[in-house]
Amino acid sequence: MNKQLINISLPDGSVRRFEKPVTILQVAESIGSGLAKNAVAGEVNDQLRDVCDVISSDAALRIITPNDEQGQTIIRHSCAHLVGHAVKQLFPDAKMVIGPVIENGFYYDIAYKRPFTADDLASIEERMKALIKTNYQVVKRIQPRDEVVSVFKSREEDYKLKLIDDMPGVESMGLYYHEEYVDMCRGPHVPNTRFLPHFKLLKISGAYWRGDSNNEQLQRIYGTAWPNKKDLKAHLNLLAEAEKRDHRRLGKELDLFHFSDEAPGSVFWHAKGWILFQQLIDYMRRQQQKEGYDEVNTPDLMDRSLWETSGHWQNYRDHMYTTQTPDQRTLALKPMSCPGSVLMYRYGLKSYRDLPIRMAEFGKVHRYEPSGSLHGLLRVRHFTQDDAHIYCTLEQMQEECIRVIELVLAIYRDFGFENVHIKLSTRPDNRIGSDETWDVLESALLSSLKNLDLPYQISEGEGAFYGPKLEFTLRDSIGRDWQCGTLQVDMNLPERFNLNYVDVQGQKQVPVMLHRALFGSLERFTGILIEHFAGKLPAWLSPTQVSVLAISEKSHQYANEVCKVFIRAGLRTEIDCGREKIGHKIRQHTLRKTPLMAIVGANEAKNFTVNLRHISGESLGELSLVEATDCLLQRTMNPDH
Repeated sequence: MNKQLINISLPDGSVRRFEKPVTILQVAESIGSGLAKNAVAGEVNDQLRDVCDVISSDAALRIITPNDEQGQTIIRHSCAHLVGHAVKQLFPDAKMVIGPVIENGFYYDIAYKRPFTADDLASIEERMKALIKTNYQVVKRIQPRDEVVSVFKSREEDYKLKLIDDMPGVESMGLYYHEEYVDMCRGPHVPNTRFLPHFKLLKISGAYWRGDSNNEQLQRIYGTAWPNKKDLKAHLNLLAEAEKRDHRRLGKELDLFHFSDEAPGSVFWHAKGWILFQQLIDYMRRQQQKEGYDEVNTPDLMDRSLWETSGHWQNYRDHMYTTQTPDQRTLALKPMSCPGSVLMYRYGLKSYRDLPIRMAEFGKVHRYEPSGSLHGLLRVRHFTQDDAHIYCTLEQMQEECIRVIELVLAIYRDFGFENVHIKLSTRPDNRIGSDETWDVLESALLSSLKNLDLPYQISEGEGAFYGPKLEFTLRDSIGRDWQCGTLQVDMNLPERFNLNYVDVQGQKQVPVMLHRALFGSLERFTGILIEHFAGKLPAWLSPTQVSVLAISEKSHQYANEVCKVFIRAGLRTEIDCGREKIGHKIRQHTLRKTPLMAIVGANEAKNFTVNLRHISGESLGELSLVEATDCLLQRTMNPDH
């Protein structure tokens, strides 16, 4: 009787046959020594597996190498384990917690009796490099639960034991042995440390066990890892450039805003920052007026019953600020503007002739974010949303979705964001409404994207609890992605609040509600813009558009006259009549990121001219005061004019 062969199907369509069970590494070796040398894992029937794993029946196999996306992820995960190995050698009393992969890197949470220092971080990195050079084998063993418990009890790894307790039904677990160090993981991991040399430890921060501020604080070591030296260097250069553009540093240098411990997560806008912020609002206000939106304003503090009806109380309570009134009413600061908009719609009878109603609000919202997650303007507790809600019929829904998508893409282009990625987030497990309703809403968003012939990705299960959504992600000037705008379609809140309109037959119908924010958080969008432009904001946005620089004391009077003319023309103007030489003044105002400079001296005063200069160093020539004013107005014109 012929022995049954095991058929391994490869991505190129070929099939390799083996007489007995075979490891992924052995399959790679049968293809070629080069592939075997570069194999970090395998994808068996769409499941990632370690190269030591055995294939015992027919399967589809793809060998994963360092240059594959999954290969990079595995390298980063293995580097996290290597952090554990190095830390335990240097600090034997440290307790290891978890070490997951994050975007472009990894971290490891560790409990230790004292804070790690910058010197400690350098020592850990050096020990990791030394361990990598030994080219030791990473050994995987699947062991029974009781053996795994015994291993970590003997090593006094309390947090690992707690993690095992979180998996009561799991009878066997994977342990990865890095010489004398052991870690628990689902894997896969690299088979040898020779895959891990291109890494860098980046920083140390605090973290809480299980992410709960009521629990003990841990230390989190962050790092990045790449398949080759070139990619690592490129990423480190990107991080260095991002550091130069950090909006927190630029906000201080340009006198835009600050934060204070007396109001954690809230912005103190300085005069120049507030000008920038208001320019964004004015721009969005004009765009919305062109699109037929009515601007409204709703209260910040509303009764708990409203949030219970909307579902936010049940789904968002931990992020809401509440207060108890003397008459025992519970009120909540709004974390979003939707319920207030609903009450605006519900005021008065609505006919089909009134629809669509496009209702916009620059709403102040409050959300409790853990202190460790606060990050300048990018993550705050008190912020402004360019929120809008559109109420329409089912028949109008797709057209309204298309209009919103076209609007958001046009607005992003005005700010120089041409590369926009769109993600469709579908129904989550924790949701309200019937599957039939969700089918209708998801279909509307999908059809709108197809109608506009726009590329998109589907993100299963990441929609809001009341409806699916589109998320718009911008790519900035140094290649970073920022998720900003959203469009959500919703028939659940209108039903919960008994919203209706009278149709052509005189019957009451429930409208569809579209939730739409294009900047998202104006604070966050401001931070993104500062970093995108490295502080050199477009002239129409810049708090100071032109600086008038006097060459000498003899031209002070004329400089003041020029300044007045510019201000009357609507230009945001500063004057510098200091004693410094003109070269010094130009350098100073360049550092302040002032986009345009008007230089005046005795010759300009005599001829009633100004010498215009761009921040880039480009000379715009010597122009009459009238010509210069016209030139500046052209260069500072809003993109929608």
